[in-house]
Order: sequence, then structure tokens, then C-alpha cells
Amino acid sequence: MTFLRVCVCVCVFALFCSGAQGEYAGLAAIKAYLNSMGERSRTVCLIPKSAHGTNPASAQMAGMKVQVVEVDKDGNIDLPHLKNLVEKHKASLAAMMITYPSTFGVFEENVRDVCDLIHKNGGQVYLDGANMNAQVGLCRPADYGSDVSHLNLHKTFCIPHGGGGPGMGPIGVKAHLAPFLPSHPVVPMHSVNASSSLGTISAAPWGSSAILPISWAYIKMMGSKGLAHATEVAILNANYMAKRLESHYKVLFRGQKGFHAPTMSWPVSGTLMIEPTESEDKAEMDRFCDALLGIRQEIAEIEEGRMDSRINPLKMAPHSLASITSSNWDRPYSREFAAFPLPFIRPETKFWPTISRIDDIYGDQNLVCTCPPMEVYESPYEEKRASS
Repeated sequence: MTFLRVCVCVCVFALFCSGAQGEYAGLAAIKAYLNSMGERSRTVCLIPKSAHGTNPASAQMAGMKVQVVEVDKDGNIDLPHLKNLVEKHKASLAAMMITYPSTFGVFEENVRDVCDLIHKNGGQVYLDGANMNAQVGLCRPADYGSDVSHLNLHKTFCIPHGGGGPGMGPIGVKAHLAPFLPSHPVVPMHSVNASSSLGTISAAPWGSSAILPISWAYIKMMGSKGLAHATEVAILNANYMAKRLESHYKVLFRGQKGFHAPTMSWPVSGTLMIEPTESEDKAEMDRFCDALLGIRQEIAEIEEGRMDSRINPLKMAPHSLASITSSNWDRPYSREFAAFPLPFIRPETKFWPTISRIDDIYGDQNLVCTCPPMEVYESPYEEKRASS
């Protein structure tokens, strides 16, 4: 199954500079379509707690009112709660946003039933493709029932992900939404009806187009078998790491079958998202797991009273080069353990942090105004006049 087959059930693509910009464009197209049908009162957007974090912001920017859908114990959309919300808002239901697989790392087993429910009550479905790298070559978003889907080229199709790298979030829409896609005042969009288009969203009509050859080359070099294999490896990597860590850390959501997408447990408070994708080999994943297991052992040392609860390697980390080489070392653990806690951390390969831990949360909760006093802006001429 090639990438093109994955997208065959959608009609038209539009390119945007990020997935979030694609979300906004897709929701705006949905709203324009509903308005054209005389359904201007449809303004409610249902979003599960398991959705990607940008979804509610995009919905509000598109002029929709967000209603949150609960999830069940396995991390799936809570169908009874969804049905209650749909019944409550069916006259004003505009859309539902679904992240598939979800941000909780779960493949929604009832995704088609969810889409059918929304359609039966006059709404449209937006499928967030942040985790498209768990689908390519295996399934097609439009088959679930989505009306708009975006594909993250970053992470999924070889574009750098994070660290300031460029984003790219093309959206695909079914035929009935195509006339309502964004237009452009300079570059004509042949698939868009100028009279019905929602207008311009991106100044760059093709998004971050200079990076598109990277994805094109990746798809051509991988081929249909390679793309499907990459998806399978991404899923395998996530499940391998979950299995290695499960006896030391709680895996929050597993789905009914304990099967994980490449994204795990985020942004739930107190959890950590682990996203190995297909790009990490087993040795690197084992190194990361060993680090997490080492941290868990440090926690156990504190829990069992073998290490001071305030001054310990866990709470004093990271250990900068300046702290390790200081002539004063009064901590109840060795310098060697502070600097090289695991065998694979060696002097010749260690990356030394420049500072030790800072209390980010304190800074967020205790704001200090650094605005200079008004006197700083007073000119010398005005000071002289005042003194005379």
C-alpha cells in the first residue's frame, strides 16, 4: 500500500506551515461549509481529553465553542459521555476533533462508530494526523469517516521534528469541503471556488514548500513496502519500550489489548510522553530505558530511606562540570556517581550541562516585574529644568 493509496479517499490537499495551521484551516472550511448550508447556529466542537494539545486552541480560533469528551479506563473515547454531549448539543454541533491514534497512545477501537454518530447529528469530523506515522501503509483516515485529515510531514515523512525545525501540515478534505478551502490573492488555487472560499490563511500558498522535496525523496526511496515497514517498526518500538518499563513505571493507558501507538501518555499531568518512532534502533532505546530504570532506582533509594530525602542524586541533578570539579563536595554520594551514574556514560562522550537544576515552576508562579522605573526614561535636559 503506497502513500498515495493512503490518501485516495480524500479529494483535495492544501498545504500549511504546521499541523496547527492545518487544524485551523480545516475547521474554518467546516464552518464555511455549514454556513453555506444555512447552519450558522452550528458552533460546538467536541474534543476528547485524549486529543492533541493544539486542538482546543484551533477550535476557538475558528470561532467554535469547545466541549470536552471524557475517556474511559483504557484511554478510548467514553462513548456514553459522547452520546450525552451529542444529544445535548445536536442542534448546534459543528464538528468533532479526533486524534488517531490518540495522544494517550491508544488506537480508538470505536472510531468509525464515533464518526457515524457525529455525521448522523449534522456534524463533521476532523482527524488530527499528529500520529500519522502509526497509520501510513496500514490504513486510510477517510475510511474511518473523517471529513478532514492532516498529515504531519515532520516526524511522519522525514521532516525534522522539534528543536526549531520547520513544520508542515497538509490537510486532505472530502469533495464536499473542497470549495471552502483557503484561497490566495496571488497564486490561484484551481480546486477552490473563489466565491465560496473562506479566504486566505497562509501568506505562503504552499506552506514551507522548500522542505517538500525531503518528504518526496523519502517516499520515493522507501517505496510502498518501506513505508509500511516504517509504520510497523514505529509501533513495535513503542510497545517494546512500554514492555521494558512496565514493571518499574505505570503505563497509564493500554487500550483493551495493551497495544500502543508510537505516542504514549501525554499531556496527562504527572506523565511522560515517550515517542521513539521508527528512527531509533534497539541499542538506543535500551540506553534510554536503562537511564529511566536508573532514575527509578534512585527514587527507590529515597523511598527506602537509604538516601537523604532532600540531598540526593535525583534532586541535585543535573550535575554540571563546575559542581563536580569544585573543591567543596559535601553531598552524601560520590562525585563519580554524580558524573557517571551508568556504564554507558563515559568521560569522553558525556555532554556536560552548563547549570544545575533551576526551579522553573517557582518562576512561573512568582512573577517579578523587571520594568525599569519611569525616571530611567527622563532626559538629562528635563532633569536640569526640574533642578533649576
